[in-house]
Amino acid sequence: MMGWPDFLQAQSEQPYFRDLQSQLQAARAQGQLVYPPEAMIFRAFDLTPFDAVRVVILGQDPYHGAGQAHGLAFSVPHGQAVPPSLKNIYKALQHDFADFQPPQHGCLEAWAQQGVLLLNTVLTVQAGQAHSHASWGWETLSDAAISALSAQRQGLVFMLWGAHAQKKAALIDPQRHLLLQAPHPSPLSAHRGFFQCWHFAQANAHLQQQGLPAIDWQI
Repeated sequence: MMGWPDFLQAQSEQPYFRDLQSQLQAARAQGQLVYPPEAMIFRAFDLTPFDAVRVVILGQDPYHGAGQAHGLAFSVPHGQAVPPSLKNIYKALQHDFADFQPPQHGCLEAWAQQGVLLLNTVLTVQAGQAHSHASWGWETLSDAAISALSAQRQGLVFMLWGAHAQKKAALIDPQRHLLLQAPHPSPLSAHRGFFQCWHFAQANAHLQQQGLPAIDWQI
């Protein structure tokens, strides 16, 4: 089974990826501030190896505020305020698990280290401009990653929140994996059913049915 380093190496040799890197270099050369820092762009892959993935949570693109993006969807480093969508994710966890205590921080590294791939479909953004690097080519990379997980792994849980993530359902084999879909946790849409979607409890039940340990969502 391949690993993420081999996957990323293969992607880096494709024309779309070279074009993407050229655009990023040009943006930085023009003085644009790009998030996350270059060393953290592929951090989701670094923290959750291919054969360790058990759950996939898809985000859209990185946070565009200073110091927020660190390469993991929905997560921010220690010391940053917990973003609104993540506060709502914590509320959904309280719904699923009576003993869950909402953390005072927003760093989800502990989830990533347990096999939760926190993957944004677009991996960079210009400071202060949401979705500014959409259509640059990152979607080709994230689609390939989702497709590889679907084809080469078995019994994963994919959490698809909101219309953007749910478009990726077409890449996932529902005979091999558990697909969970719900409204996005954003304050604009969470009230439409996100809080009661039971995704976290369902994910743990699915893992335990396979003889795998549950995710400890408490961080």
